[in-house]
Amino acid sequence: MPFIVIIPARLASTRLPDKPLLDIAGAPMVVRTAQQASRSAAQKVVIATDSPAIAEAAKQHGFDALMTRADHPTGTDRLAEAAQQLGLAPDAVVVNVQGDEPLIEPATIDAVAQLLHATPDAAMATCACPITDADALFNPNVVKVVCDNKQRALYFSRAPIPWARDAIARHGQHLAKGLPALHHIGLYALRTGFLQQFPQLPVGALESFESLEQLRALENGYRIAVHPVDALPAPGVDTEADLQRVREIYANRL
Repeated sequence: MPFIVIIPARLASTRLPDKPLLDIAGAPMVVRTAQQASRSAAQKVVIATDSPAIAEAAKQHGFDALMTRADHPTGTDRLAEAAQQLGLAPDAVVVNVQGDEPLIEPATIDAVAQLLHATPDAAMATCACPITDADALFNPNVVKVVCDNKQRALYFSRAPIPWARDAIARHGQHLAKGLPALHHIGLYALRTGFLQQFPQLPVGALESFESLEQLRALENGYRIAVHPVDALPAPGVDTEADLQRVREIYANRL
């Protein structure tokens, strides 16, 4: 099923200045991410940015780049402008890959795109894996998702959901055996028509309190399909330690 990948990238970063351009084995991080995405079944991989330096780096390594406005509050807003510039049809599927994911699995990109194609009543698709320890369940930095019987998202939260009432009453912060707790993985496929509507949707109380942008879709009545994966994928690059780890992985590959 056809889809394209758009990688929103901007230079601003509080932890790692100029993060998209940091070198990983001879190529900028955003380029390494684009290279991984290009190994998927995507028809096209495009980097959407407000930085001439990022656009130039993309072009030097053979990737298309679009210049977008500098005032977008989120990557999704940048994605929407890029889709509009590309003139995509409303039913076209776009996969949003973050620019700091140089280890992203191409097969996972394919899976969320295919799931959205196969779920016509969903506006978005994403993925999640089982939570296997209590520390992750009770960590507010780990986003959890609960799904219905058709693997559509019911709710996303930083709180430990579902709440195992009896097990927690007996054992405290405990992962109950068989608890269907899922760690949300922030990879999204979106239909272009919905993507154009998303920035105009009202921000509701749930999104405001949880600080989770995907709740805007649920609060406004849109469905999100969830693809299950067996294990947590390699994390993105947020810190200097992450960067060094990824550099070592690429050095061993090459």
